[in-house]
Amino acid sequence: MRRIGGCTMATAATAEAPGEAPDTTGRRAMALFAPYKGRLLLIALAILTTSALGVLTPFLTQRVFDDALFVPGGPRVGLLAWLVGAMIAIAVVSATIGIGQTYLTTMLGNEVMQSLRDRLFEHLQRMHLGFFTSTRTGSIQSRLDNDVGGVQSVVTDTASSILGNVVTVVASVVAMLALSWQLSLVAFVLLPVFVALQVRVGRVRRRIASSTQSSLSDMSAITQETLSVSGVLLAKVFGRQDHEIARYREENRRQTELQVRQTMSGQSFFAVVTGFFALIPAVVYLVAGLLASGGGAGLSAGTLVAFTTLQTRLLFPIVNLLRVSLDVQTSLALFRRIFEYLDLVPQLRDSPAARPLSRTEARGEVEFRDVWFRYPGEDAGAEPGPWAIEDLSLRIAPGQLAAVVGPSGAGKTTLSSLVPRLYDVDAGAVLLDGNDVRDLTLGSLPDLVGMVTQESYLFHATIADNLRYAAPDATDEQLRAAARAANIAEHIGSLPDGYDTMVGERGYRLSGGEKQRVAIARVILSDPRILVLDEATSALDTTSERLVQQALETVMAGRTTIAIAHRLSTILSADVIFALDGGRLVEHGTHDELLDRGGLYAQLYAEQFGGGAVEARCADGVRFSDGKVLAQRATKGPNAA
Repeated sequence: MRRIGGCTMATAATAEAPGEAPDTTGRRAMALFAPYKGRLLLIALAILTTSALGVLTPFLTQRVFDDALFVPGGPRVGLLAWLVGAMIAIAVVSATIGIGQTYLTTMLGNEVMQSLRDRLFEHLQRMHLGFFTSTRTGSIQSRLDNDVGGVQSVVTDTASSILGNVVTVVASVVAMLALSWQLSLVAFVLLPVFVALQVRVGRVRRRIASSTQSSLSDMSAITQETLSVSGVLLAKVFGRQDHEIARYREENRRQTELQVRQTMSGQSFFAVVTGFFALIPAVVYLVAGLLASGGGAGLSAGTLVAFTTLQTRLLFPIVNLLRVSLDVQTSLALFRRIFEYLDLVPQLRDSPAARPLSRTEARGEVEFRDVWFRYPGEDAGAEPGPWAIEDLSLRIAPGQLAAVVGPSGAGKTTLSSLVPRLYDVDAGAVLLDGNDVRDLTLGSLPDLVGMVTQESYLFHATIADNLRYAAPDATDEQLRAAARAANIAEHIGSLPDGYDTMVGERGYRLSGGEKQRVAIARVILSDPRILVLDEATSALDTTSERLVQQALETVMAGRTTIAIAHRLSTILSADVIFALDGGRLVEHGTHDELLDRGGLYAQLYAEQFGGGAVEARCADGVRFSDGKVLAQRATKGPNAA
């Protein structure tokens, strides 16, 4: 077993346990075709018809030789014309049906793959944030592109190929037995050996296919990480381009080796099979001669030609069935990788009794009640991380500006993630207007809680498209009003393309302050009742900070705001300030109250604004010695006495 993004799943090795996963994977893959039973029936009828028509041709050939060409008195031209006409008609009808069959199978295969991609993408969208923080984006992209693409040709062609070839083989075998059971034994004697060899080759190809897709996943991850704007910039800044090139070349070399191994595995086997079937006509002629010379009933020329025609016709479907069988076993490895993601259970789901809380009925009260939280371990069996939030209780009244301060690692960002339920608490509860967020529908929370983070993400699209991400139906006037409120309208108006300006990947064509103000305008359009600001100005210069701060003052008006602050200058006028240390609340109050108290906040303030060392008595379990904070903290979990 292994863990992906905090979720446990079976590995490929586990999935190959005898009698378990191969059957399950095969059934699940076949279940993908269940919604298309009507189309499958049409394809089956087309295959049966063309296969039956194909088997008639050797018998017509027999009649041509025995009844129309080599007969006493010379060829019977009339009968010959009818037989030739029938052979031509069979070819034309088979070709016409084949066109329709190809269209149906192609449509079916692509629609099944479309449904699988949609299902996988939708499932990934439902996954919790921890999955994405512990899984490389390139690996996720590889599952959608490489793995699904790897099974597409098999899904598109396999069902019709298997049915068509099976029908052809069965019909040909029956016809060959009807013509001569003795010659049939010669043709079929080594088939069990070939089947056994095919099973062994299939196991090898399945293992290689799994390794090949893992290598493709690594290549996609390297490409996504190093060829993004951030990755290229990082490589250039540290002069690591040669290192990244070497890393990609090494994985590319491994991928090439695996592709060659996958292609060549089984080629010797197919060469033996093809060679055997190519030699059979000569052996058939020899056996026919021995039968005739032994005084037994001889075979007519037409029978002999019809039998060798059937035997030659048998070669292609048998080889195709063996190839398809190997392709199916290869695709099972890819299906397992796809089903691994589909089997992940999202940690955040609506409870059966969950209800929506509308923006109009929400007042904006936020409460943490005895909250404990820690991030799960990434690997199976690994212990969870240390407590990020410990026994935290606080309340923010509707409309208040509440600031959260503390040293690095104090749990400030974790606190901000629990309000919109990006994670679930391990104990206690986070409440909005008295409602546990776990009792509210996930779909209603984004309408209630808006976030502006330190690094706001913009899509590679126009400014207007990025703004409308929060409100798809927003009018142009609403966009301009939001931009004015965010102090970005003037800058947008100065751009040649205005709101149609492409911002570039992750918004790199805009400065940090401009990106942040576009993000604020986007939040304004969403009109949340509660606003969470996670160090929204800490990475900005003084001028940009002033402009962003002015924009934030506009968006905070009339809303409950939780401001995670590193720069204390941005939260001096907060209604209440909560000071965290090590995930615990050590003090709270207004700016003046906390300065008078001389605790953690006073020290942080002195460090940023000077004024000498802060002398304070022990307060709320916190005191200062040699400029360091010493806090009496519980070390036990939420269930401790």
